[in-house]
Order: sequence, then structure tokens, then C-alpha cells
Amino acid sequence: MVKTRVIETNEGIQNEVTVKTFDLFARSMRDKGWNGVDGMIASGIKGGDVLEVGPGPGYVGLELSKKIRPSSLTGCEISPAMLHIAEKNAAEYSIPAHYVLGNCMEMPFEDKSFDAVISNGSLHEWENPIRAFDEIYRVLRTGGRYCITDLRRDVHPLKKALVYLSTQPKEMRPGLITSLNAAYTISEITELLRHSNLRNATVTSDFFGLCIAGQK
Repeated sequence: MVKTRVIETNEGIQNEVTVKTFDLFARSMRDKGWNGVDGMIASGIKGGDVLEVGPGPGYVGLELSKKIRPSSLTGCEISPAMLHIAEKNAAEYSIPAHYVLGNCMEMPFEDKSFDAVISNGSLHEWENPIRAFDEIYRVLRTGGRYCITDLRRDVHPLKKALVYLSTQPKEMRPGLITSLNAAYTISEITELLRHSNLRNATVTSDFFGLCIAGQK
């Protein structure tokens, strides 16, 4: 039986010390290739003007940009401390990414501003996923594609243990568990999407998470 979902946070990571630790964790995930980038490309994300929702330290969008060379990369991030880390990382990548402080439920962009919207590891923190899905639909241009990847709460215990033990720095391990406890199952996400403008999305599972993909 799958445990009841336990909300983790809807404010992102605000503490500067924790942000620096999370940056080390995200770098580790990047180096292992556990960041969803290849899946995003496989889903049809090709370039143009790309928006990353909840970029954190920015590695997913930056790695994606290395591979597909979008016209522009914009990030919408709720944490000022995380936003500053993302800006530093973009400078290291020599990619002119633009990061904006904002909430995914009311993003500070005009309608039809982007050709693609991506997000990795942020969905379980969204206070109102349906509203966020509708915002993604709003800012996408007609024909634009989206790909949202995240953890999955009903992951097999052995896989959970494997990822837990491989998580570095070790200080991030408790956070991994709380994030997993806040994550959604495939059936839960499918039901939420049914009530949003992304109702035609395809939802699939992978080794440790889920993927929501589709086209406006």
C-alpha cells in the first residue's frame, strides 16, 4: 500500500547554507546523468525559447542547452538564494541564461512566450499543481512542448535504498526522503492533469520517477 502524501514545502530552499549543499547534490546528480535531460530531449524538446520552472541551481536547463542550443533559456525560481547560485553556474557554463524570481502558479511572463517548458524535481513542491499546469499551458506558444520530470512516491524500496545510499553529500539524504514522501504517483498526477489544460499529456514512469510530456 502506498503511503499518504506528506507535503514537504511550497517555498523552495531559501537558506543559503542549505542551497550550497543542494548545489553540491545537484552537481552529483548531473555527473551521474540522473537529471532527466535525455528524457526531455526524447520527449520532443528541441529548442527555441525555453523556460525552466524551478531550476534550482540550474544544471538541468544548462545541460539541456549544451545539447540542443536553444534560442534562449529562462528560469522561474521561487528562492532568491537558489537564483543567485543558478546565475553563477550559468556564467561557468558561458550560457546567457536569464533567471527570474517568481512562483510557478503565477509566472511573470506574457501569454505564449515560450516554445518549450521544462521542469525537473520541482513538481512535488508546487502548492497547486493544477494551477501550475495551467500556467505552463498559458506561457507556451501553440505547438510548444513541455516535459516535467520528478520523483515518484511509490518507487520500489530497493531502488529507494540504492539512491539513498548513493546520495552525496550525506546531509541531503533526509531531504531525499521528505521529497519522496511529497512526490506523486502516476495515478495521482493523471487525475490532476485531467482537471488542467494539460489534460492530453502523456504520463510515464522510469527507474525512480515520472515524466509528464506533451504538446500545446
